[in-house]
Amino acid sequence: MLNLLGKIIIYVAALLIVDYLIPGFKLVGLEATIVAAVVIGIINTFIRPIIQILALPFSIVTLGITAFLINVGLLMLAAAIVPGFDIDSFLTAAVSSIVLTLVNAFLNKLTK
Repeated sequence: MLNLLGKIIIYVAALLIVDYLIPGFKLVGLEATIVAAVVIGIINTFIRPIIQILALPFSIVTLGITAFLINVGLLMLAAAIVPGFDIDSFLTAAVSSIVLTLVNAFLNKLTK
């Protein structure tokens, strides 16, 4: 349970950093940020693996670009689900996805 709480805290911090760095990536309040972190965690745990398996042939052909597009789409899905979380455009979602992945990886390395 503590491990799950730690992951959520790291993801909340990563979302706040991306919100600060990327114009067009908007989180309104800490509550929306926490809900967004939980929703993204649920999406990444349950939906993402299924979509990646189904898209595996395309991912092989496109040398992994499909996996990146899946991440962007799932980030946009989370923004559509969570009130107070908004992403202005596909380009903003793409840049945010890259920055969010890098920040999340960095914060995970700091805590290990």
